[in-house]
Amino acid sequence: MTVGLAKPAPAQSDIEAYRRDGAVCLRGAFGPRWLDVLATGVEREMANPGPIAKDYTAPGKGGRFFGSLVMWQRVPEFEDFVRNSGAAAIAGAFMGAEKVVFYHDQLLVKEPGTAERTPWHHDQPYYFVDGRDVLSIWLPLDPVPRATCPEFVAGSHRWGRWFAPRYFIDGANYYRPDGTPFEPVPDIDGHRADYRILSWDLEPGDAIVFHGLTLHGAPGNASTRHRRRGYAIRWLGDDARFAERPGEVSPPIEGHGLAPGDPLDKSPMFPVVWRRP
Repeated sequence: MTVGLAKPAPAQSDIEAYRRDGAVCLRGAFGPRWLDVLATGVEREMANPGPIAKDYTAPGKGGRFFGSLVMWQRVPEFEDFVRNSGAAAIAGAFMGAEKVVFYHDQLLVKEPGTAERTPWHHDQPYYFVDGRDVLSIWLPLDPVPRATCPEFVAGSHRWGRWFAPRYFIDGANYYRPDGTPFEPVPDIDGHRADYRILSWDLEPGDAIVFHGLTLHGAPGNASTRHRRRGYAIRWLGDDARFAERPGEVSPPIEGHGLAPGDPLDKSPMFPVVWRRP
């Protein structure tokens, strides 16, 4: 396993910004060694994609929008990062958790000249997880100007609203056979002045920490030079519990043996990576 040094604990001001806004940027969260580890993992995954990898760019269109999920059990570099980079301790600090459980990882790559947007959505309605302690860390492996950076609607994690999951390929809502009352996502782009939208100029090693109910989306990649390789890791804290969802969930993780109300670390598929000393 690769050895790496965790960044010092996040500042209290960062934790307060996360609780207020639902998203915060940590500068220099991960060093060059970990970026090299992830870059190797990205190339391994793109050369031999997993079973639920997808290309979101139609044949014949410019660029490429590639996505994959739940790679860490197949790609050793991603498992190394999950277990040893110190990311779990960062998640624990933001959630104020006694323990941090790993849920899954995701890769989203937009090659130069990719027009496809990532539609506005928030993550937790895709998951079979209830609770407030659901957090993601997203980090770029390339310079990301603000024009290409994911965008976040500040404070949307505190609205008390759940919006319908959407397919990235066309923005359509997931079908829920029981009529689960998830709302349609608001027209953020048509009313941008009504919201405080957060985004940043990012360098490799920076990271965005955001809540599972924070609305976010991302532009295409109009750059002619830089890829936009984004790696995301999803973490669960003390109050997260397994929840049955009718219809499709993403990622479609099966064989866990969990029952409604179980903590997810009851299954070895969701390991505890960090405990508070």
